[in-house]
Amino acid sequence: MAVVDRISMIGGVSLHRGTIPSKTLREVIIYLSGIRQRSFYGDDYAVKENISTNDLALRVQQVEMREMAVIYDQLYRNGIHLFYGLARFVDQHTVEIENQDGKQLLKGDHFLIACGTRPADHAEIPFDGESILNADQILDLPRLPNEMIIVGAGVIGLEYGSMFSAMGVKVTFIDRGNRVLPFIDHEIMELLLEHLEKRGASFYLSQTVQKVEKQGDKVKVVLHNGLELYADTLLHAIGRQANSDTLNLSVLDIETDDNGRIVVNDDFRTAVPHIYAAGDVVGFPALAATSMEQGRLAACRMFGAPARYQPGLLPYGIYAIPEISMIGKTEQELQAENIPYEYGKSKYVELARGGIMGVDTGMLKLLFHPETHQVLGVHIIGEAATELIHIGQTVMAFGGTVEYFRDTVFNYPTLAEAYKVAALDGLNRLNGV
Repeated sequence: MAVVDRISMIGGVSLHRGTIPSKTLREVIIYLSGIRQRSFYGDDYAVKENISTNDLALRVQQVEMREMAVIYDQLYRNGIHLFYGLARFVDQHTVEIENQDGKQLLKGDHFLIACGTRPADHAEIPFDGESILNADQILDLPRLPNEMIIVGAGVIGLEYGSMFSAMGVKVTFIDRGNRVLPFIDHEIMELLLEHLEKRGASFYLSQTVQKVEKQGDKVKVVLHNGLELYADTLLHAIGRQANSDTLNLSVLDIETDDNGRIVVNDDFRTAVPHIYAAGDVVGFPALAATSMEQGRLAACRMFGAPARYQPGLLPYGIYAIPEISMIGKTEQELQAENIPYEYGKSKYVELARGGIMGVDTGMLKLLFHPETHQVLGVHIIGEAATELIHIGQTVMAFGGTVEYFRDTVFNYPTLAEAYKVAALDGLNRLNGV
């Protein structure tokens, strides 16, 4: 077994440019900004008044180094050989690896392509890595701006935008869609947008950018309706391009779409039976957790090991401030599919734990069938949403009903008891109480 990657990218984009650094950055910002304690000590409370980029970078670097050491240890303990460099296919069973020491060939019976993505090229955007940045460059921001424009209110844009707004940066979002993240339960998303707007964020929806240029020490953005916006910094967070274009896939007859994403079947097998692909390079949902599971499933299929994949029960986490997590159907999907449902809700401010923590935003929503009571979806916004979602995930995986939450004893006081409160609310609603 061998892994081929650049020495600076062992652990992938997830470790170096995506999941780990961005979520670490989020925790640093939450702590230093004091945003968790503001309901007790006032809106102006902060652990550190003047947060610098050095404050943010220090912990990110520490976490990255620790995680990299863990990965190296796991590879070593499992007898996996590491080859540093860039790989490209020579034929269906051979890859050529190129690095500063030259080239060498590796032959294999099976291959897994997990080369990830990079920010898409936009020739009309004058990226400079200082005031006009893409999503990979934002971690190297030289200084904190007073105002920031974010082009693209998708997951990446929304996460970073909420982080900077928590530090007092005035954030302006521009997005071509008429809704922000329409696949998220609309009620949950409205709560997030309301929270961001309270912190001074503004949104220009159904808008596209006509021109971006530097004007003195400002970035000028002209929208297609002629409106001009100015800020210290611009983050362009639209589109990712798969790195498959470096692999010489033409010798394999493997198909890719316009963004370089590789076409695979339900087993993550490509058009070449012994070559698999997983992770961001195959497209949605492009999450670290799902990518890992896809890679595991592909490896199991290669060698005939048993594996079960449940694509309909994948949890989705958005690490904004506050965070969002969901699993199963949204109300909008149930309505579109004419599936009857009832809902139950629990607000964090109604929980003892919520009062102890001082959270002012948080809600758990259960969706269940009014006749069978089977749980159809769970949607959460607020502290620990991405942790709490796994309780609902487990119940749904075993086909459980809403009565499970009603009859289960949860520790008190905890946020987890939001499930019990939401279940009681939904069953009371069903019974006309």
